[in-house]
Amino acid sequence: MKNFKVVRGVYPTMITPYKNGVIDEDAVRELVRFYWKSGCDGIFAACQSSEIMFLSVEERALLVRLVVAEAKRLAEVDKTRAPLMIVASGHVSDSIEDQADELCRIAAERPDALILISNRLDIANTTDEAWIADCEKLIAKLPPEMPLGIYECPKPYKRLLTDAMLKWCIETERFYFIKDTCCDADLIAHRLDICRGTRLEIFNANAQTLLATLKNGASGYCGVMANIHPELYVRLWHADWETRQASILQDYLGLAATAESLTYPCCAKDYLNRYRGIKMEIYARSADERNYTPYQRACIDQFAELSHYVAKGKF
Repeated sequence: MKNFKVVRGVYPTMITPYKNGVIDEDAVRELVRFYWKSGCDGIFAACQSSEIMFLSVEERALLVRLVVAEAKRLAEVDKTRAPLMIVASGHVSDSIEDQADELCRIAAERPDALILISNRLDIANTTDEAWIADCEKLIAKLPPEMPLGIYECPKPYKRLLTDAMLKWCIETERFYFIKDTCCDADLIAHRLDICRGTRLEIFNANAQTLLATLKNGASGYCGVMANIHPELYVRLWHADWETRQASILQDYLGLAATAESLTYPCCAKDYLNRYRGIKMEIYARSADERNYTPYQRACIDQFAELSHYVAKGKF
């Protein structure tokens, strides 16, 4: 773990495709290939987009296993670029003991880093000290060689890291990755100042504040919309952030991210199926596909056309 370093860049939050109600393993592998071909740098598997609250622990482990194996296969075939870095979470239980069991099951699938969900610690949301105490108990039960991270998952409620929690994570020397969901560019800038010069990398999950946070030193984007047009996030990551083109691309990405409100993840599955050729059902366990109306489908059609236009650099 001493020489471990998080790869910076674009990390999609993995969705879970199903076939007849069970995980569609072929579609999972195809999704990993899609992320790879789009130039992504990593994948966050077994997260909220993956519907972890609706998957058994066996299904969460299977999803990570499939992603890790396909990412490894792709890296072996094409050695001209760095392998995808796979980070994974997957603990949803209330008790520390059950969470440790879930995370150890995920760790056994050998992702590059294991990500803890901030709202699973001090579930009653009382104090920083209680959160740190719970985190100490949990990480003591995890493989000591496994790099760790924190995800401010919005459900069942959003537990944002305070300065004290963040500084404690740095002091442990166990944590390397933060998936930040505060959606506040100024707060992210403050957090980046705390983390500067440490091993802890902060990834912004919010499209609307992305460019401002990249300029301040954020390590990349880890969010929902990299499921839909990851190549545009890759383009922004590699752009000259001071140019008008980068600013316009940011404007589009911020506006386009409102598509998440269209019965996600059903809308992403429909888009990937119809416009990216990744065959999958729109069925989701976390959302009722009946809410994905013809109106919403028409919105995705417009989104798809404009994203294709922007991807060709027509701005």
